[in-house]
Amino acid sequence: MAITPEPTTPRVRRPRGEAPAGWRTNGPLAQRAARSSFPNPARRGLSVGVDIGGTKVAAGVVDVHGRILAEARRATPGQDPRAVEAVISDLVRELSGDYRIRSVGIGAAGWMDLTNSTVLFSPHLAWRNEPLRRNLEKLLRRRVTVVNDADAAAWAEWRFGAGRGESRLVCVTLGTGIGGAMILGGRVERGRHGVAGEFGHQIIVPQGHRCECGNRGCWEQYASGNALGREARELAAANSPVARAILDAAGADAGNGSAITGALVTRLAMQGDPASRELVDDVGQWLGLGLANLAAALDPGTFVIGGGLSDAGELLLDPARRAFGRNLTGRGFRPAARIERAALGPQAGLIGAADLSRLLSRSAT
Repeated sequence: MAITPEPTTPRVRRPRGEAPAGWRTNGPLAQRAARSSFPNPARRGLSVGVDIGGTKVAAGVVDVHGRILAEARRATPGQDPRAVEAVISDLVRELSGDYRIRSVGIGAAGWMDLTNSTVLFSPHLAWRNEPLRRNLEKLLRRRVTVVNDADAAAWAEWRFGAGRGESRLVCVTLGTGIGGAMILGGRVERGRHGVAGEFGHQIIVPQGHRCECGNRGCWEQYASGNALGREARELAAANSPVARAILDAAGADAGNGSAITGALVTRLAMQGDPASRELVDDVGQWLGLGLANLAAALDPGTFVIGGGLSDAGELLLDPARRAFGRNLTGRGFRPAARIERAALGPQAGLIGAADLSRLLSRSAT
């Protein structure tokens, strides 16, 4: 069954009172959800969402409408799992002082098991088969749900943001690399082993740039913030006169390239620098090509594009839509997916983790 999102202008009607779905149609959460129903949403209480990043841990109190009522954050304390758990516990306790909290949702980069309890692997933290839910429930004495951060962000956009009411939604997050997630028929689709959505590692240029995953030519090597920064550094290293604004903005660190990042180029492009706009346009074209590949496989109704690189807005999305149209299989004879910018920004993961924790904890009671 699908979670009832209660949209204001839905394209897909879902009967009130349906139970929340598990991550898989045959998973234990789905089976528990099938035996449950929701009361009036105003009585469901508040949840805390926690978004764990490589540099910071952000937490917020989220209501049933996806609104953040209070926030707090701390620096990520290195890679020690116990230290990270202590920071999470401190943040939740701080936020619980003024609010009655029903559940806690944790969003983190990495692979989660299908029971939403164990972090199998995280690229930013030293979590390897880490029983995070069990550890945090002991510390907090509250229900905890552990979810992938891209899945949480996609859920938030489907429930409250740019993908609201879409029956087949694909979210693509453009940051250091490319993350992704799917909402299909009202469920987060995680695949058979729970690791679906690694869109950034489709090989788009055979024998292309080496990727951190070990392969060559992955999509994220051409359509991510890192890719944008790399292309700008190459332009600057050639001492091209068109890179003058980039070099000036990088300042004293321009020589070693450390200050020439995707975020810098995005900012310059938004300010009107022609070279930066050209670089963003190139990345947008690679983005559109990869989306066309995903459309051939998944046939979504909407792509939602988030992450820091999406701050470029139409400077990125306009070339992406053009490239998507040029490369879409069956173009001219099939409906094409919409490509929209994410609406909730960097808070999407926090909101989605909180909302999922509330719905899944309700289904387990």
